[in-house]
Amino acid sequence: MTQTNKIIIRAVQAQDASSICDIYNEYIKNTVVTFEEEPISAAEIVKRITQITADGLPWLVAQDPQGNVIGYAYAAKWRDRFSFRFTVEITVYLPANQTSKGLGTQLYRILFKELKARKIHSAIGGITLPNAASVALHEKFGMVKVGHFAEVGLKFGRWLDVGFWQVTL
Repeated sequence: MTQTNKIIIRAVQAQDASSICDIYNEYIKNTVVTFEEEPISAAEIVKRITQITADGLPWLVAQDPQGNVIGYAYAAKWRDRFSFRFTVEITVYLPANQTSKGLGTQLYRILFKELKARKIHSAIGGITLPNAASVALHEKFGMVKVGHFAEVGLKFGRWLDVGFWQVTL
């Protein structure tokens, strides 16, 4: 557990699933950041947390002084094949009222530290484009754009591009 500016960043717990679900479902319903289209349940979040932590990878939450989950970040397997075991895909989600306050940076700083401790070699972030704020966050951590796929996702009647940023840890 790490405390920064009265924000506590800690490992996820099953009881965080409802708060995580609320944050993520806003992105599903109102943005093209994720290509999921149907809101998910807290039970589905628990399933995802269980899988990621069983893979030995970190899932972190940011908690405010009142104990509310106000953001999260995690690393998931990049691919299932054994040779990819040292490469992960990273992501961070914050409620709209918590963006542009440095919270994503705090979460990623600790996530990257956790990944290095686990001997992860490469981290990849996928970003629906355009998304200047997400690009800036990833590049702040030395990530560079390594790929761009045009019109690979369809959401809200729009074809969307996805870029991939990578860093060697």
